Amino acid sequence: MECFLSFSHAPPTTSILRRSVTHASKTNRNGWLRAKLHEDDDPLFRAAINAASLRFQETHRPEPLFVDPYAGCFVSPHIQMDMRKSLHPYCIATKFVDDKLLRTVNHIDGLKQVVLLSDGMDTRPYRLSWPTSTIIFDVSPERVFKRAAEKLEGVGAKLPRSCLFLHVPLESSNLQQSLRAKGFNGNQPSIWAIQGLPLMTLRSFEEILLVVSCLAMNGSFFVGELPSWLQNTDIGIKSTTGEWMEKLFKSNGFWVDMVIHKGVAKSLGKDLASIKYENILFVAEHLRFSDDQMETWRAELQRVEEQGDEEGFEEL
Repeated sequence: MECFLSFSHAPPTTSILRRSVTHASKTNRNGWLRAKLHEDDDPLFRAAINAASLRFQETHRPEPLFVDPYAGCFVSPHIQMDMRKSLHPYCIATKFVDDKLLRTVNHIDGLKQVVLLSDGMDTRPYRLSWPTSTIIFDVSPERVFKRAAEKLEGVGAKLPRSCLFLHVPLESSNLQQSLRAKGFNGNQPSIWAIQGLPLMTLRSFEEILLVVSCLAMNGSFFVGELPSWLQNTDIGIKSTTGEWMEKLFKSNGFWVDMVIHKGVAKSLGKDLASIKYENILFVAEHLRFSDDQMETWRAELQRVEEQGDEEGFEEL
């Protein structure tokens, strides 16, 4: 899975200033500086912190699209706030993904599995109102996730009652096997969301699509953002972004629809900031059977053949 572990397009944000360490002891100061410099030099940490800073700023608007009470634990106390009236496309996308996740888990019977493909600092498990018994899987870089988990614990972040949160390292040699080992069930519906997951090549995203296609039950959903530069790395016949997305997702058993950030902003009665932002927002539905569904079908077919149970066969 090494192909995933590289910095992809992070949402642009204001500069994050280093903390003042004037009053720290020499030992603590040096130790803190070493950790801080390490994070500053790590593109995965930088991308995750940039995204958290945008959520932090949105939270402190007079009329925020969403509230992330935990984003502040990831950013500098000296962050430069950008309070322009128009909204950053990343925040529009975050709101869209939030709403799609909650609508889906609240309106599809039996949907208790949520898979977040994230940068490691996704606070959705803590800040969204998940239904009872929701199981949330987070697939993200392990070093970022561990550092984020320490900070979240330090500010007292708590999961909604009766929900379960499980982390699967992006570095896992076999993501399908790792998710199954954590309890993911391909015979049950699920919704998957991708925002901030480090991607380096088109191949790395194709591997993610394959994982989702193999594990997700038919009728499950996949929502989120992709860096548009992935299209430019495709050496096939050049096509429009819509055609490219349709071909990419259809080959893995998905129906996909591109969502325009400006359209989402308009539906919310908001203006979109005129800044360069090259992520593609989408929602997709899985149309194939998962591997688990196919295995269940094969086992039942074998049972029917062995027992000569014609009535059972008709039920399939």
